[in-house]
Amino acid sequence: MPHFLDTNVLLYAISPNPEEADKRARADALLDQDDGALSVQVLQAFYVQATRATRPGRLPHDLAVGLIQAWTRFEVQDMTMGVVQAALEIKAAHGFSYWDSAILAAARALGCDRLYSEDLSYGREVEGVTIINPFR
Repeated sequence: MPHFLDTNVLLYAISPNPEEADKRARADALLDQDDGALSVQVLQAFYVQATRATRPGRLPHDLAVGLIQAWTRFEVQDMTMGVVQAALEIKAAHGFSYWDSAILAAARALGCDRLYSEDLSYGREVEGVTIINPFR
């Protein structure tokens, strides 16, 4: 089964911060696997965060675009009405923010059994997707 990668995995992969070297290595290891999955939402959030003016090590537009294009080798879930509806149901049932619920809905839509994220409830299973913090 594929595993879903949240935005923070992509951001750690480009981090120039020496204090995040271990997280960068873990992110790179996940990105080196062939069974990753992403969503359009994750790629959008990556671009916004990676290129923002206040980010240390800010990426230029062309480099960020190149990374996004490289990561489309993974299965990428579009934001569809089905994903939106599932996100709303997850939010109502489990109390996550809408954006976190949309990540979970996209992971579920792609048939992922694991979601790698630093931001969600580690170890929790939601709608058949287990949340794993790879940076612990």
